[in-house]
Amino acid sequence: MPASKYKRVLLKLSGESFCEQGGFGIDGEHLESMAARIAEINTLGPQVAVVVGAGNFIRGEKFSQKTMIPRNTADYMGMLATIINACALQETLEKLGTTTRVMSAIEVEAMCERFIRRRAMRHFEQGRIVILAGGTGNPFFTTDTCAALRAAELDADLLIKATKVDGVYSDDPKKNPNAKLFDKLSYQDVLEKNLRVMDHSAISLCRDNKIPVIVLNIFKKGNLTKAICGESVGTVIS
Repeated sequence: MPASKYKRVLLKLSGESFCEQGGFGIDGEHLESMAARIAEINTLGPQVAVVVGAGNFIRGEKFSQKTMIPRNTADYMGMLATIINACALQETLEKLGTTTRVMSAIEVEAMCERFIRRRAMRHFEQGRIVILAGGTGNPFFTTDTCAALRAAELDADLLIKATKVDGVYSDDPKKNPNAKLFDKLSYQDVLEKNLRVMDHSAISLCRDNKIPVIVLNIFKKGNLTKAICGESVGTVIS
């Protein structure tokens, strides 16, 4: 079995990876598929952290635009939804024999630990996958920004942004069949071309802390393993 090129990686999973495309909630088959992929890369040697989104339940900004609920409250509702996803992923990973811990930026004492950097590092040392929930703990920040922040805090060597497309395109490949797939981009390219891969704040955090980002299709089997082992896959932002 190939070995990991990286000591510590952070995987950013969207909530939508836990259900049918355009669906709602958690689908057992999709959840188990994601858990199996994460369990597999854990056997390759790197310490693994996972940041989960909540798009399968609620997106704070969009929800606040459609309702009378203000953005800050809607964002906190989204943070709670990430904890639901994190706990579902934890239980599934542990059924597959992988030890995990859920750590949250907002306190939900009955379900998970509060995020403390030193404690997270200790979990890595014990061989546990650390699932990070609750976003940054603040409204008006996305889980992409949370992923970049945690990658910097935890000294990750790589941030993997898991998507449903093959990488970063010049345009929406579903709307424009001539959209170009990029193999490599600089952080500055992403910012200047306004490519909608991650928030500008997330890209800036990765740039400032020299954390490479690989954007790949999580639904293609073997992609995660290729990324971890240093093989060419998706789009590399560095």
